[in-house]
Amino acid sequence: MSSLSQSHKILFLNTLAFTICFACWTLNGVLVTYLVDKGIFNWTVVETGWLLGIPILSGSVFRLPIGILTDKYGGKIVFSILLLLCSIPLFLLPFASSFWSFAVLSFFFGLVGTSFAVGIGYTSIWYPKNWQGRALGIFGMGNAGAAITTFIAPTLLNNLSEKDPLNGWKMLPVIYASVLVIIGILFIVFAKNKTNPGVSKTMGELMSPLKNIRVWRFGAYYFLVFGFFVAYSQWLLPNFMNVYHTSLVMGGMFATMFSLPSGIIRAFGGYLSDKFGARKVMYWVLGSSIVISFLLMFPKMEIFTAGPGVLSSTNGVVTEISADAIVVNGKEHKIIKKETSEDHETAIFPVKKSWQEIVVKQNQEVKKKELLAQGVTQIKFSANLWVYLVLVILIGISWGIGKAAVYKHIPEYFPNEVGVVGGMVGLIGGLGGFFGPIIFGYLLNYTGLWTSSWIFIFVVSILCMLWMHRTIINATRTKLPNFTRDIESHN
Repeated sequence: MSSLSQSHKILFLNTLAFTICFACWTLNGVLVTYLVDKGIFNWTVVETGWLLGIPILSGSVFRLPIGILTDKYGGKIVFSILLLLCSIPLFLLPFASSFWSFAVLSFFFGLVGTSFAVGIGYTSIWYPKNWQGRALGIFGMGNAGAAITTFIAPTLLNNLSEKDPLNGWKMLPVIYASVLVIIGILFIVFAKNKTNPGVSKTMGELMSPLKNIRVWRFGAYYFLVFGFFVAYSQWLLPNFMNVYHTSLVMGGMFATMFSLPSGIIRAFGGYLSDKFGARKVMYWVLGSSIVISFLLMFPKMEIFTAGPGVLSSTNGVVTEISADAIVVNGKEHKIIKKETSEDHETAIFPVKKSWQEIVVKQNQEVKKKELLAQGVTQIKFSANLWVYLVLVILIGISWGIGKAAVYKHIPEYFPNEVGVVGGMVGLIGGLGGFFGPIIFGYLLNYTGLWTSSWIFIFVVSILCMLWMHRTIINATRTKLPNFTRDIESHN
């Protein structure tokens, strides 16, 4: 078997396993939402946020050690063990009866999230340098596994619960666990082991790149483009169900429309980074993240504010009050009535209405310029579902391109420590996926706004952009001091 076709076989197995692992990793997004929605468990918004975040935490924190183990013992061994071990907590999940038992099992099955570190190490060993970008881009498309869960799991849950509404859901984790076992067996039978010969360094040497501030900067970008991608893959389902009153299946479809393109476009992001440079791509990604999250910040809301009122033009007594006029000393003052108009649910732009409410009584004495009727203006933001969905898909695509651009930076700056730096950046990014739903839960509790999560994203996007821009300006000043001085003297 030629070496490249052997490599492609490993890449196929890696991508398949990673896709399934990613689907399991985001399982709680659908399952917990369903259990709360149906009243099977009475978890609060904050507890729900924790249950969405816990598997993401364990899958992120252990990426670094698992990545090092992969380099040392080979991907075949580590992947097979990981797949088989993570099926156990999924088989036990139907027996969970409380928040804590659910949380502990979620922590253990969340370890499937470390499959990213295994796959990156195991894939890159099999390919020459000129193929690595493409191979890792293809492997990274396994992110779209999140879409499998949001697409299939809601329908499965509905079908399983038809006959037994209270216990039907328990089959779902068992199905997921069985698939993990099957893929684990495929690995044992078909994969070929290969270790990274360059990894006999001490722990101190392995960790040395982490002293470099650049690693943390890449981590911050990844916290945004990957972490919040994972967070929203789960958070969008309850969001659609609460704000737009979609069904579980419909909400799952919409969440899929966010996570599927974002996962698949990662390979295209790798190509763009090769062609135009990762930094230029990151400027576009962060810029579009700022603009789109700003547009997504506006909730479905109504604002009432003081509008133009009606003042008396003379001194005198109010002799007549009707629905659309007030008469003072024989002089008529017109009043704009409140109209009950048709529903503006479909409006894309805010809709404004003004009317006046009478504040004086019959036979009341009034002075000139005294207020007869106060003005009220109502502005209604209907936050149209389809506009919201399109913006969500666009920000997902932008982050998908960003994920590839961040990983394109790493071999350029750290050619000999791709595993450790990649593991660390992946860890920081994964923490975004953990903290995301928890922060969103607390923000929702505190503000009462579902769009508070987008305000948070807006702030993080701006901070990343400022950090990147400042770094580039500082680098330009150091490398080209005369050039910078010339520009500044000509301004």
